[in-house]
Amino acid sequence: MEKSIQRFIKYLHKTRKSSINTEMSYRRDLERLAQYLTGDLGKTDWTEVTSTNLNSYILYLEDRQYAAASVSRSVASMRTFFHYLVRTHYLSDDPSYDLKAPKVEKKAPDILSEDEICALLSQPDPATPKGLRDKAMLMLLCGTGIRVSELIGLKVEDINLEMGYISCRERTGTRAVPFGPDVRAAVEAYLADARQNFAGDQDPGALFVNCSGKAMSRQGFWKILKGYAENADISRDITPHTLRHTFAARMLADGADVYRVKELLGYSDISQTQIYAMRR
Repeated sequence: MEKSIQRFIKYLHKTRKSSINTEMSYRRDLERLAQYLTGDLGKTDWTEVTSTNLNSYILYLEDRQYAAASVSRSVASMRTFFHYLVRTHYLSDDPSYDLKAPKVEKKAPDILSEDEICALLSQPDPATPKGLRDKAMLMLLCGTGIRVSELIGLKVEDINLEMGYISCRERTGTRAVPFGPDVRAAVEAYLADARQNFAGDQDPGALFVNCSGKAMSRQGFWKILKGYAENADISRDITPHTLRHTFAARMLADGADVYRVKELLGYSDISQTQIYAMRR
């Protein structure tokens, strides 16, 4: 069963150009399913799996208090996987065809208020290299809505200060995301007065560099954000995605077209953007 999962993940990577996070989610969902089928039901091959088995797995997840969103995602993973097995002629019938996912209540994403944004952005100390770096990172996230993975993946050559945009690499190409004068000023100050302090002689080429002279990591930025949020007396939990949500909601509130916001965020489905309109 594991070999079929591996082939499916390879198919997602090569044919559907899926992201690493998407592939990890599918793998996690399907390996958990396989473990249930083999351990609890004694199944050793996907050809033995029935729709009854899959429905019992859904009940298994619900009994263990998995959130409705997690169960719904697992159902979507099963559907995509079994459709792949049928399309590749591994199976003749799709046991996931009639699966019903639990209803997931769509909630408006949590965003920061104007005062909270100002408080957060005022925390980095501009008199220090670390402060200049951190201010540039926060300004980019708040001013462009890019993902934290895109932020830490930026190379120096990916930012065009003269034209005011960054290039975010995607598997399907490159997405150009514009930024305003405040973001430009923060990045210019970091590049002029701080980046070399971190990069040293063994320059990694990354736009944002940590104290060890290596590219900033996701975990490293997360800690930085958490620290500044605490210093700004923002009591609720803040993640890098909170800044992305905030950017999108503010754009829509200011009258931006939902399709334009979709393009800036790099979403493939307009429904992913429409949820931000709930905050308007």
